[in-house]
This record gives sequence, structure tokens and C-alpha cells, in this order.
Amino acid sequence: MSNVVRHVLGVVAGLLLPPLIAVGLIYGTTEMLINFRDLVISWTGFGALAGSGILFAFLVSSRLSPVSSLLGGLGFLALGGLPLVELWGTRLLPDALTRGTLSTGFLTLGYAGIFLFLAVVLLVASAFPSRWRSAGPVVVTPGYGPPPVGAPGQGAPPPYYSTGPEDVTRPMHRE
Repeated sequence: MSNVVRHVLGVVAGLLLPPLIAVGLIYGTTEMLINFRDLVISWTGFGALAGSGILFAFLVSSRLSPVSSLLGGLGFLALGGLPLVELWGTRLLPDALTRGTLSTGFLTLGYAGIFLFLAVVLLVASAFPSRWRSAGPVVVTPGYGPPPVGAPGQGAPPPYYSTGPEDVTRPMHRE
């Protein structure tokens, strides 16, 4: 996969997956909290939470592009920062999020800092240099066994070749 395709797919994943994760978390939390009062397990709420966890794991560990986790982290940072700004007295939350069926889950996750936690995880995941590197060209290195025919030094094999049956399962030759 080329770098352009990798980053385009990363932008698409970074724009589509975080809202799905947030809605799944909010819906799942609301369902679990409402049904917990009746001492009943909401399997739809549990499924929404599990699905959000799977999507979040894909976003954090994906090999697509770090842009996906960077965009998701910035989105969750904005979503998690809204309840904190409201604690200081500035009204920023839209009424649609604070009144209605999903308000219980949103306010629970927002005031508990779960959205900020998710933002930090996603931003740290995008900071690793290994995620920004592209996959390099495939390098063929000699493995176990005799040297290929016509290779220089047909005499004694170099020390990284297998020298006997005890080296069959050993990853590197011991001297």
C-alpha cells in the first residue's frame, strides 16, 4: 500500500470511526445505566460498548496512518473538553446533548473524563514514530541452510547458517 493510499484511508477512518465510537459509548452507557436500575443486563447496550471498544482498538492499533488516531484524538478532546468548560460557568453544550434519551450517557462519560481519556490515548498512539514510517522495501536476508549455489565463499558457511540438528528451532546461531 502506498503512502498516499495509507494516509487517505487514515483520514477516512479518522473522520468516520470516532463519531461511531462516541455514539456507541453514549448509547451503551445510557442503556446500561437505565437497565441497571432494574437489575437487568441490557445486551444491546453491552453490544454497543463492545463494538465501540473494537472500533477504538482498530483506531489505536491500525497500520493505516497515524492521521486516523490524530483526528480521532482531537475530536474526543473537543468532546471531552465541553463538560469541563461548563464547570467554569460557560454554557457550550447544545441542549440536544443534555436533554433527551442519550443525555445520561453523554453526561456520565463527559463529566467522568472518559472522553478526555480516550483523547489522550489516541493522541499518544499517533505520536509514535513507527506509525509515521512507511513500510520499507522487502529485504531478503539469508536464512538457515546451506548458502545458495553460486554464492561467494562456497567453503565454510558463515556463522549465521545452521550447523546441525540442534539449531533447527533456535532463532539465531549460538557460538
